[in-house]
Amino acid sequence: MGIIVQENTGLFHLQSAGMSYLIQMVDGYPIHVYWGDKLKHREPMANLFIHTPETAGLDRLFQEYPQYGSGDFRNPAYQVELEDGTRITELKYAGYKLIKGKPLLAGLPAVYAENEAEAETLELELKDDYSGLKVVLIYTVFAGRNVIVRSARLSNEGGKKLRLLRALSASVDFGGKGDLDIIYLSGAWAREGNMTRRALHQGETRIDSKRGMSSHQLNPFSALVTPETTEHHGEAYGFSLIYSGGFEAVAEVDSFGSTRMSMGINSFDFSWLLNPYESFQTPEAVMVYSKQGLGEMSRTYHRLYRTRLCRGKYRDEERPVLVNNWEATYFNFNADKLVAIADEGAKLGIELFVLDDGWFGKRDSDNSSLGDWYEDRRKLPEGLADVAKRINKLGLQFGLWFEPEMISPDSELYRKHPDWCLHVPGRRRSEARWQLVLDYTRKEVRDYIYDSLSAIFSSVPVSYVKWDMNRALTEIGSAVLPPERQSETAHRYVLGLYELLERITAAYPNILFESCSSGGGRFDPGMLYYMPQTWTSDNTDAVERLKIQFGTSLVYPVSAIGAHVSAVPNHQVGRITPLDFRGNVAMSGNFGYELDLTKFSDEEKEMVKNQVISYKQIRGLVQKGDLYRLKSPFEGNESAWMFVSEDKEEAVVYYFQVMAVPNAMRRTLRLDGLNPELEYEVWSGDRGEKSSYGGDRLMQLGLHLAYRQKDYESGWFRLKAVKEG
Repeated sequence: MGIIVQENTGLFHLQSAGMSYLIQMVDGYPIHVYWGDKLKHREPMANLFIHTPETAGLDRLFQEYPQYGSGDFRNPAYQVELEDGTRITELKYAGYKLIKGKPLLAGLPAVYAENEAEAETLELELKDDYSGLKVVLIYTVFAGRNVIVRSARLSNEGGKKLRLLRALSASVDFGGKGDLDIIYLSGAWAREGNMTRRALHQGETRIDSKRGMSSHQLNPFSALVTPETTEHHGEAYGFSLIYSGGFEAVAEVDSFGSTRMSMGINSFDFSWLLNPYESFQTPEAVMVYSKQGLGEMSRTYHRLYRTRLCRGKYRDEERPVLVNNWEATYFNFNADKLVAIADEGAKLGIELFVLDDGWFGKRDSDNSSLGDWYEDRRKLPEGLADVAKRINKLGLQFGLWFEPEMISPDSELYRKHPDWCLHVPGRRRSEARWQLVLDYTRKEVRDYIYDSLSAIFSSVPVSYVKWDMNRALTEIGSAVLPPERQSETAHRYVLGLYELLERITAAYPNILFESCSSGGGRFDPGMLYYMPQTWTSDNTDAVERLKIQFGTSLVYPVSAIGAHVSAVPNHQVGRITPLDFRGNVAMSGNFGYELDLTKFSDEEKEMVKNQVISYKQIRGLVQKGDLYRLKSPFEGNESAWMFVSEDKEEAVVYYFQVMAVPNAMRRTLRLDGLNPELEYEVWSGDRGEKSSYGGDRLMQLGLHLAYRQKDYESGWFRLKAVKEG
């Protein structure tokens, strides 16, 4: 493993346990040669570059960081405007540097290496002598992971100003691969994470967000796959951006059938002024190669993000089972009602009570008080600390909801500081949910939020925070930025958010932070760096959650997926599903309840108690095991998945049928990820039956599934390897 440099031929061979990535310098240009299954390195490797006719120009070259204006008419990775208004630059190779381990990115979330032996980094230096632009392409390869992490640092080493018009994180030219499909996650509020797959043809396929956030509509992830690639077989190339603002991922097929995949900050409405000797660092793009289908691509992302992106105390700790009062009470509650729900939760084995929206300012609906982060003594006459201590005495931890990036026009904060929101002078201020967005480019705004939250954390025993963000950015302008930097506002907002999150999570390392954005509107790797889990969707309907959680798992680990049981009829779609069905879906994530437990019957309470007991027995496996997706809800009436321990000695399997099928055939479910040499004791959780099977039999012939003539059927199995002797 490592990075092999062949200086006489200008070849750079980046190697991991099962992957190679090759770059070669041709006439001073860094040319992309290969990315795929591991190649043996032989000396010399001089003829890997596929030459094109000398008259073809840059338009026929496969490049690592392409430019525009000198003969390449495809999407460039960057574009710069000089002081004279021209936009022509031409980067040429100027040298390289090898670094053991992986340097952090200042001010940006990034994956990390815990020691120098597990990763190696290559920096390729490119220069345009005329303008003084220098670009350092940064590549990190991990020894045991089929991952390439890419970013770029653009610097002005000339004597005149430069303006970045585009600065992407990565660009890869796929030549000789033939036809490719693209897979991405699409949707909207309450239906996030829908897997979309379509063939690429000549022209562009653009996945992006112009909302100032990663968005419900499209996630900062895409994968290129061969047409024959499935969950278990074929090649997959994943692209995931560690960024929480507007992004773009563009697949462009040219007239010769090659595909250029590029990813980074959205170039729309973006520019960045570089004064002499200033630099700009792009976010990281995490690129994963799999030759064993989408499943292995996902597991590679899961292991990396769970252990080398998430940080802090809760990276490795099992997450608590919680009850949230939102759908139980909405804004209508008092201290006794909250304690009553917590008391019932304690009897059922729940470990954390979360007080959601409505506890602050004069917040009786969502039309006021955001920014006024002090307790509402009308609802809580003895204060938050009293409620929290009463709940702690029941044996539960106490959690609290905030929406710290927003401000209500009807708030004391807005009346005092009407200029603290994002706005453009003389233009209307677009409200969504009766709220505006605070200007996080301003240090005094971030300081106010830090001080407000710190005052609560210092006086109330808060163990968990749900950090919400309920609207996209509009009128993106800042009162403190000069005219020539107004188009930097959106990115500076994200940088300001990251600065605040770094500060507050470092100051309160014992608080479990969960990100939220009306559900999955900002489910991205950038947020996972600061908060190890995310509220996946405001839609808690179990049938819809099959798709939402299945799709989200394409790139994000289950340890990041918040999943709750809610009341029926469901508040989003009105569907009535059985409690066991809702529980089995929610137990396939970070488990909790979002309803009024005091209204449950004794029978329902007993079911909840058993669900909590069962989840506590398996949550380490669910949150840290390898996920194998067995049946897709996007392809039929059934869904199934399983979690397998690293040593393959333990597994848990869930299956679901949405609608009953008349005169159905007997069903079997083929498992995956087991050791074919081991014998497994299989316990059926829904039937209480126990039997033993070989791992090979379970993966080749499968498990027989019981059939009941009813809608919304579900079941689960626990597997443990039988010890010899």
